Amino acid sequence: MRILDRLEEILIATMIGGATLLIFIAVMHRYLVGVPFLYPILFPIDLSWAQELCIYMFVWMAKFGAAYGVRTGIHVGVDVLVNIIQPRIRKMVILFGLFCGALFTSIIGTMGAKFVYGLMGTNQTSPDLEVPSWIVYLCIPLGSYLMCFRFLQVAYHFWRHDHLPHHDHSHVEGVDDPHMPGSAAAAAEAVR
Repeated sequence: MRILDRLEEILIATMIGGATLLIFIAVMHRYLVGVPFLYPILFPIDLSWAQELCIYMFVWMAKFGAAYGVRTGIHVGVDVLVNIIQPRIRKMVILFGLFCGALFTSIIGTMGAKFVYGLMGTNQTSPDLEVPSWIVYLCIPLGSYLMCFRFLQVAYHFWRHDHLPHHDHSHVEGVDDPHMPGSAAAAAEAVR
């Protein structure tokens, strides 16, 4: 499971980092071509494909980022009504919601897989990159099935342990809070 978690995080970080760098280079190229002494060097470089690639990278990042959001509990949710329900009924309502999410994403994944399979039989390519269109749209079934898996994973964990993933907005990874019991900073303070 850790391999899948790490692969998901690496894919998201690589996509967003690569897209940001590519857009920066394309914008710099666009403006530096206007500098007279750089014109002969930069004009022959064709970066017309950069915008299309960045769009595809952000779409892939968003599909896998949604699955990451389910796993870590960072999706926005309105739970005011759920929190006032009795605990036994609350558990059933939460599990029902998680299974609805799994059902929806599995339907989207299946429809996306059928669409991609249909595209594989054609010669359609993307306009600038000229990669097969089915590769571009492959993020729909892959991301949706991963998100379905994450919904089922969270539902199983909640059923077993009565705990949903929750993102603490005040926590910064890699920074110890000296006031939190059990932190390295608190242990060092106790030794003094």
